[in-house]
Amino acid sequence: MSSRQAGQLRGRDDVEAPVRGRCEVLSRRREGAYWTLTFAAKEIAERARPGQFVQIAVGAPHTLLRRPFSIARVSRQGASAGTVDVVFDVHGPGTDWLSKVEAHDTLEVVGPLGKPFPLPQRQVNCLLIGGGYGVAPLFLLAEHLTRQGLRVDMLVGASTLERLLGVVESKRLSASAVFTTDDGSYGEPGQVTDVLDDVLDRTGAGVVYACGPNPMLAAVSQRCTEREVPVQVAVEELMGCGIGVCFTCVMPVRGKDQHVRMKRACVDGPVFNGSRIAWDVSRYAVPSVLGEPGAVAGPGDGAGPLPDAGPPPDAEGDAAVWGEA
Repeated sequence: MSSRQAGQLRGRDDVEAPVRGRCEVLSRRREGAYWTLTFAAKEIAERARPGQFVQIAVGAPHTLLRRPFSIARVSRQGASAGTVDVVFDVHGPGTDWLSKVEAHDTLEVVGPLGKPFPLPQRQVNCLLIGGGYGVAPLFLLAEHLTRQGLRVDMLVGASTLERLLGVVESKRLSASAVFTTDDGSYGEPGQVTDVLDDVLDRTGAGVVYACGPNPMLAAVSQRCTEREVPVQVAVEELMGCGIGVCFTCVMPVRGKDQHVRMKRACVDGPVFNGSRIAWDVSRYAVPSVLGEPGAVAGPGDGAGPLPDAGPPPDAEGDAAVWGEA
């Protein structure tokens, strides 16, 4: 694999140019309702940070665009050094094609891409919230946080037990793990937002990280903002190019002046301060049902309307926790 010498990512001054190359598939395996691919990508594995993603070219008919996938795990040491894991569900011809690749096949991969999760700048308990396979990038984040000496707790939800990803891994990586399923087949019946207040109280979490369907992220962001708990979310958007050129993945974000500006999820995100996203004027401001993530979350993914904008974000609090203004 060779790195492109193309300068910095479009729209970002603090991110290296991504690596592009042919990567050998090492394994393809089922994890409940989902698929996990492991491929060899030494440079990507060495540079990847929690919350970033890769773009993978697929070979199905009429699939011109690469598909974005969060980086779930990387291996930098030992016999498996230089590997990257991605997790996905089959939603269309592209992911269906990807679910049928075999060991020793090669994939064209670009990454790591996007803005990673910021790590806390002070000692604080961290609550990680995942919906469906949206929990995947939180595994790598949990490893980074625990290495920093921080307490990590996890709250993971899905519609059924089969669609809960990484139950054992969540327990292994956290001080405590709470699970919810819509049908009550595992853990608490209901959705993550039904137990969020109790989990925040019990864990004493001072920061929240979340990844999953955007309607879930909207509800989590609103509740955390109301409770003045800093929250970072990795949004799920369909990314046409992954490098900031096509503007298909924009999100409305409020600045300190309260003006809403459109930010590209692929280069300005996918990680955003959840309290700054203008969920009330986004495409997700429709009655919806909290559920599992897909390529694009939308109507039918949750229960009830999205929250209003809520109070403005606490800029001083953000600076103290994340080091951002």
